[in-house]
Amino acid sequence: MPQIITQISTNLHTSWQKELANVVTDPKLLLKMLAIEPDNYLQHFKARSLFPVRVPRPFIEKMKRGDINDPLLKQVMPLSQEFTMTEGFSPDPLDEHDTVAEGLLHKYKHRVLMIVKAGCAINCRYCFRRHFPYQDNSPNKKRWEAALTYINQHQEINEVIFSGGDPLMANDEHLQWLIHQIEAISHVKRLRIHTRLPVVIPQRITKKLIEMLKASRLKTTMVLHLNHANEIDHFFINAINLLIEARIPLFSQSVLLKGINDEAKVLCQLSEQLFDNGIQPYYLHMFDKVQGAAHFEVEEDKAIAIAKEMMATLPGFLMPKLVREISGETNKTPINLA
Repeated sequence: MPQIITQISTNLHTSWQKELANVVTDPKLLLKMLAIEPDNYLQHFKARSLFPVRVPRPFIEKMKRGDINDPLLKQVMPLSQEFTMTEGFSPDPLDEHDTVAEGLLHKYKHRVLMIVKAGCAINCRYCFRRHFPYQDNSPNKKRWEAALTYINQHQEINEVIFSGGDPLMANDEHLQWLIHQIEAISHVKRLRIHTRLPVVIPQRITKKLIEMLKASRLKTTMVLHLNHANEIDHFFINAINLLIEARIPLFSQSVLLKGINDEAKVLCQLSEQLFDNGIQPYYLHMFDKVQGAAHFEVEEDKAIAIAKEMMATLPGFLMPKLVREISGETNKTPINLA
């Protein structure tokens, strides 16, 4: 293991909260930690004013030392292209800024998406919520109660999706309170947690979290966000094994990103490694056209070609669905591969 990475590893904390407090917010420091000369990239650092830099050290540890084109680094590295205003791109590509209650989105008939926590442990530069007004949807118990009232009044809702930000940024005590409130709503039977934290800070999978999910009457699933096989290391595997032992179904969704995973062999390797470690590949998302991140977009024709090559390589159960989310639609829209 390279010396710089060993040094990072020895400084990692066993407490996820301490690791969260230790995230890297300075792109110059990030590059120095990876033995990359930051002075060559000063023109890009101003983009942090558009969207802050946040990178947990366990995620940095997975990056290749000395490689500015490392696929994990490219997900978090600010670039001057973010200042480019691109026609057809929007601060709110999915029309999510209008909520039915503070922190609650009701896009699909039987499911609601709850903004459990406003922040993320990691700021991915392609994030479609990079402009989301979290200041108006910053969760607390009072605001959660408004969302819970809405859920209670809508009998058609049978699933609550914890999202954010990242819902696992909330501590176990707050999550336990919220889960208990949802359990008291009889027509809700499923809880889904969308999170990237087990990937970027594996220590977040605590014994208390496992115990509360096991004890819940709600059928709980977890959808993890991984874009590249390099995000899978033994720390991550150890963490998700705790979830597997608790019989919590695990799924993965990825975003198709230019220069990061827009090759069939890269995505096939990801699907294989996910399944080898007990995670079912679920969705491969077309990039949402959020303003400031157009340089990540993969054209639909190329996406279709990639998906066809994947289908020729993978068994059907390892093939994620290529989809696009369209504002106002009642479901994810599959991309026609014919």
